[in-house]
Amino acid sequence: MPNREIIRVKTITDGHRLQKLPKPVHPLISIVDLKDIKPTPYKDVSVIMDFYIITLKKDEIAMPYGRQIYDFEEGAMGFISPNQVLSGPPVEPDSDRKGWMMFIHPDFLWNSTLAKKIKKFDFFDYTANEALFLSEKEETIINGIIENIKNEYHANIDIFSQEIIISHLETLLNYAERFYQRQFITRKIVNNKILNRLEDVLSNYFNNDDLVSEGLPTVQYISEELNLSTKYLGSMLKQLTGLTTQQHIHEKLIATAKEKLSTTELSVSEIAYELGFEHPQSFSKLFKTKTKVTPLEFRQSFN
Repeated sequence: MPNREIIRVKTITDGHRLQKLPKPVHPLISIVDLKDIKPTPYKDVSVIMDFYIITLKKDEIAMPYGRQIYDFEEGAMGFISPNQVLSGPPVEPDSDRKGWMMFIHPDFLWNSTLAKKIKKFDFFDYTANEALFLSEKEETIINGIIENIKNEYHANIDIFSQEIIISHLETLLNYAERFYQRQFITRKIVNNKILNRLEDVLSNYFNNDDLVSEGLPTVQYISEELNLSTKYLGSMLKQLTGLTTQQHIHEKLIATAKEKLSTTELSVSEIAYELGFEHPQSFSKLFKTKTKVTPLEFRQSFN
């Protein structure tokens, strides 16, 4: 990717101005129709927003995001946290485009319970190919919450407004979390393919003769091999198998160690080094934690 000029958008007002939208009704939260977004004059520019972005798009649209494309299909939601890089060609106007985009500045959440909780919603760290695909019923629920938020901030602002809007927003995020968990379950074919690829990646890694120099596989390495974010992969695996990515790595490691202990004459230290451990003691400790016996005790059980 060629070097791009970087524009930092610090306020929602500046975000509206960038997209040639009217000034926001509220300076810290805004919901806009996608059909109203005008083409920006900037080309070969990367944009960093200092606020959260939540989008629901009814039909297909490509939205550049880092090195990938957010390819929204019918009823798809995307979540972007502050300081993410958005880059690509200008968005073309489309009067038939259906959907909305919500901007939430972190200052709007100040001194609320959601200020900390919002950082725990992993989907804000999911990558471009990990959008949330909604059923018609789920989309109706989400759009109902959005209408409540719009009605509240378009009304006369009073001392209750912020708390009520934040309550609606937290409800929306909780529903999104629920729907993502549903998606992990219902997209069985796709997810089973990912599980099979995970098994292949781990098998190939632990069969590698260079483990001594490369060390143990990391969660980041596994995620990159599967072309998924660490957060999305971890959430999906936890829902489908009850194990985290790190636990899957350990399960494969222990299975490989058991095979070597039962079928070779290698010492425990040699096996530890072959599996990528720098210190044999660390291998022995992990093995006993997972199996309740030491490597030597496991080997002796075969004699």
